[in-house]
Amino acid sequence: VDEEAQMPDTTYTKEFLVDILGYPAMVRNIAVAGHLHHGKTALLDVLVAATHTWPEWDRAAPVATPTAKMRWPGDRAFGYTDVHQLERQRAIGLKTMPISLVAQTTKGKSYALNILDAPGHSNFIDEVAASLRMADGVVIVVDAVEGVMSGTERAIQAAMREGLDIVLVVNKVDRLIIELKLPPEDAYFKLKLTIEEVNSAIAACPQAASSMRLSPELGNVCFASAAFGWCFSLESFASHYVDAWQMPIAPRELARRLWGDIYYHSERGTFMRKRAKDGKQARRSFVHFILEPLYKLFAQVVAEDEPTLRQTIDSLGIRLRKEDYALDARSLLRRVLCQFFGPPTGLVDMCAAHVKSPVANAAAKAERLYMGQMDSAVAVAMRECDSEGPLVIAIAKQYPSSDASQFYALGRILSGHIQTGQKVRVLGEGFAPGDDEDMAVATVSDAWIYCSRYKIPVSGLGAGAWVLLGGVDASISKTATIVDMDVAEADLAIVRPLQLPSDAVIKIAVEPVVPTELPKMLSGLRKIGKSYPLVQTRVEESGEHIVLGSGELYLDCIMHDLRC
Repeated sequence: VDEEAQMPDTTYTKEFLVDILGYPAMVRNIAVAGHLHHGKTALLDVLVAATHTWPEWDRAAPVATPTAKMRWPGDRAFGYTDVHQLERQRAIGLKTMPISLVAQTTKGKSYALNILDAPGHSNFIDEVAASLRMADGVVIVVDAVEGVMSGTERAIQAAMREGLDIVLVVNKVDRLIIELKLPPEDAYFKLKLTIEEVNSAIAACPQAASSMRLSPELGNVCFASAAFGWCFSLESFASHYVDAWQMPIAPRELARRLWGDIYYHSERGTFMRKRAKDGKQARRSFVHFILEPLYKLFAQVVAEDEPTLRQTIDSLGIRLRKEDYALDARSLLRRVLCQFFGPPTGLVDMCAAHVKSPVANAAAKAERLYMGQMDSAVAVAMRECDSEGPLVIAIAKQYPSSDASQFYALGRILSGHIQTGQKVRVLGEGFAPGDDEDMAVATVSDAWIYCSRYKIPVSGLGAGAWVLLGGVDASISKTATIVDMDVAEADLAIVRPLQLPSDAVIKIAVEPVVPTELPKMLSGLRKIGKSYPLVQTRVEESGEHIVLGSGELYLDCIMHDLRC
């Protein structure tokens, strides 16, 4: 998908986004990871649709399957972070793509969310590693029907190795209703089982601790159906009840009663730990307050009973246009449920409360990544996430320009402040104190906030933010560390290179069809090395040019880019 010709309208001004990035306590750096086709990109589409003017998404019918998406690879109505040509054609994420936006919590407080959408395919675990390098927390997305899969376990293990906070989104809840046709009580037990599977995967890691347990009443689990445009936490859902019915209870207190073996007696209007003797009157609270209303909305929309549906949605305060009732069932469901659940404030609540800010996580990040002396002025500034300290940027990923003539470097500012026109040192992975062979001096020509389909130009950004830099890529092979010129040579040190959980084990030999185009192929191979973190290229003794990757799909994507 080509970049937007103009920056889209948003519910906030771009200046406000830049301003709030200057307050690291109001920023959350997040990676979204999980198994293939569990709905990671679609979940981000819900956030984008809530904060951006996106008419294609508003008009489109929900697309639930990858096969359906592959029929319209040029359709701009889904996959906001899927911009690579192959990602559109195959309906699969291949590249880690960032987006920065401002979203509000249920109480109306604004946070800047820097989010990286990581691929779910096992071949692209290197892209997941790059996204985790940039993040302070991970949103694990799990399909409510499939549960924990191999990709989910890999993402959890990688997050645990990096010491990141983990929160959970149980996605595709609609499949329990539409496909499995489970009754509400059984759907509750299926959701509970899925959450326990995730907890078991976390507990199996050596770094696990009891404080990492995930449970909806703790606020670190959300439920979603990204295809139908909704996502909620127990507290965000409870706030709708409290506001609509003027209930004399705080939303958080009501949310604590909406999960587990807690029952609601409709005649007495009380909660209880055990079913009453006349058990028919006592329903499990999650089923009574959440699942049964949801099931009724699904049933009435699918049944196309317009008079009954009108009466129901009027009682819920949902306003539809007359022509909306003529839509097909899936499109009408999205319109109704988007208004019923409202914007995805529950997801923002969860990230704000359970993912550390760049300031809170700065010390742990510096100790884990920085390879220099921890008592130096540079290390102290990194541990404090000090925008006034020496500049240190950890470059984790490179992205080609539209014509692939140059690369832009995406990095996290660990300390200091970067400005356009600033002269900086670029330290490569092979840099060592006293050996400046892998060091270069470059001038930052451009700086942007990268939002997948568009870039916001900025004059500068401070510690805790993510920045896309132009003009510094010439000496960068995979990752790099950028420092300012004022840092003493004795204090120069790099950020640890990416720790990839798998090796390049499959190789192919490449050669140009026309021998005279060998220099062009060599230039392409160098660009491939910048674009793919795990790929290796070398020349064998026989003179063959070898490309090594993690799998068949990985190499296929490399060959596609090389031919282009």
